[in-house]
Amino acid sequence: MALNSINTNYGAMVALQNLNAINTELATTQQRISTGLKVSSAKDNPAIWAIAQNQRGDIMALDSVKDSIQRGQSTLDVAISAGETISDLLNQMKAKALAGADASLDTNARTAMNNDFVALRNQIAKTIAGATFNGANLLKTAAGALYALADASGGSKLTVGAQIMGLGAAGSAITIGATASFNTAATASALVAALTTSITNVNSAVARLGTGSKAFDTHLNFIGKLQDTMAAGVGNLVDADIAKESAKLQALQVKQQLAIKAMAIANQTTSYLLQLFR
Repeated sequence: MALNSINTNYGAMVALQNLNAINTELATTQQRISTGLKVSSAKDNPAIWAIAQNQRGDIMALDSVKDSIQRGQSTLDVAISAGETISDLLNQMKAKALAGADASLDTNARTAMNNDFVALRNQIAKTIAGATFNGANLLKTAAGALYALADASGGSKLTVGAQIMGLGAAGSAITIGATASFNTAATASALVAALTTSITNVNSAVARLGTGSKAFDTHLNFIGKLQDTMAAGVGNLVDADIAKESAKLQALQVKQQLAIKAMAIANQTTSYLLQLFR
């Protein structure tokens, strides 16, 4: 290769290659600074991008898990509130029945007590009917169990059983019928015993709902922590070190200026050959 050629400027070619390499590296650094990511697309690092993208998919899926658990929590909260109200109503009904069991009570007074008893009984039915959230009612007759998603795959579920409290329903925690009432001291006394059992059953049922709600709360908290951990893991894979990239940017800018200067010097080389002909 001729050292002094006017057709081929090897120095300029080398300077141009260096300048192009610096410009490419500078563009990469600028992209990392502007996006905050060292791996922002599959071409940056295919393997890391695929791993990070899979993790992002799981993180988004966990958002659906949280939504499902929160809906379940609301359903349980409604059921618990209704159960507590029913327990209070049963206590009041027991007091009315106990008063009606007093043999010394006259007919008019017992009738008044029974009217209050019936009103409280009917309020229980209304409370059960109103204990619905998002179409789910854990207290009504033939109610089904409550399910919520527990993981990103959908293969695991949180389950809380129904606590049926329908008046006269099969398997109900309440042992009195939908038409329960009293008109004598004897019938009132029999209702007192049934109501005592019903109160115990209802309180146990509400406690089971509370246990299920606590489990939902605990799992929701775990899912939130899991998402945070996974997000941090993705960040470790793809996030750029901005301080490092900033320092690198300044170095590349200096190198770019030097490469441009070298390019200019190389382009002037052939002009020096003209001096040989003077």
